[in-house]
Amino acid sequence: MTSTTTPVSLRRRRANGLLGLAAWLCGIAFFLPVAWMVLTSLHGEQDAATNPPSLTAPLTLDGYREFFGASGGLSPWPPLVNSLTASVLSTLLVLALAVPAAYALSIRPVRKWSDVLFFFLSTKMLPLVAGLLPVYLVAQNTGMLDDIWLLVLLYTSMNLPIAVWMMRSFLAEVPVEMLEAASLDGAGLATTLLRIVGPVAMPGIAATALISFLFSWNELLFARVLTGVVAGTSPVFLTGFVTSQGLFLAKVCAAATVISLPVLAAGFAAQDKLVQGLSLGAVK
Repeated sequence: MTSTTTPVSLRRRRANGLLGLAAWLCGIAFFLPVAWMVLTSLHGEQDAATNPPSLTAPLTLDGYREFFGASGGLSPWPPLVNSLTASVLSTLLVLALAVPAAYALSIRPVRKWSDVLFFFLSTKMLPLVAGLLPVYLVAQNTGMLDDIWLLVLLYTSMNLPIAVWMMRSFLAEVPVEMLEAASLDGAGLATTLLRIVGPVAMPGIAATALISFLFSWNELLFARVLTGVVAGTSPVFLTGFVTSQGLFLAKVCAAATVISLPVLAAGFAAQDKLVQGLSLGAVK
């Protein structure tokens, strides 16, 4: 019996080892550009522009000083605040709309719910640039150009279809017995969503919120065209480092590192809920 099970266990160990090695290689491949960006941000402009780059160049914080305006540049705080405002508010609106919609499509399914889901998905098939001119004309006629609330509305409408699809799969895992017990106790829709569905589906809600926050924080096209001095976001501010004088690589890497920190902090804070949320529905 030992002779028949040992080769199988060895093959499984080798397969698991190969899968683990592949996972590590993929992780390193994704991490290397980020590590290179951080390292480049700690070099001077002359050392950062060398080809091939020098790993032993002296480290300096000049790029960060220039980013935060120590050398007379524009302050990065208004764009950072604008990005944070648009991302957080749009994420809250997305959750407030996606959870009831997903509840109606999964726990209390409406008629022809598959058509509704297809409609939500079809809204993502249109390229963003195709809707840029109509949105610009509407914003111009309504006086909402360079307004942070315009970005909040746009980011909410852009992320809502994906959030509904995600939340539907998460809410489908809520035990029906809990909902039936709440209904027998006389709980209304608001009470059911807040006290029954919310705590059970919290990992999925956290995953959906993080995805919506990431998409809103990284959006550039609409923010570049529809904003100016008042409502400019961090990605728009980052493009301002590419000037007619050339590309200042160390300063750009320092700016990109600082702008990436809120996203990394949010992902690190919600990593447990994110893993649980993304694994919901994978195993019945």
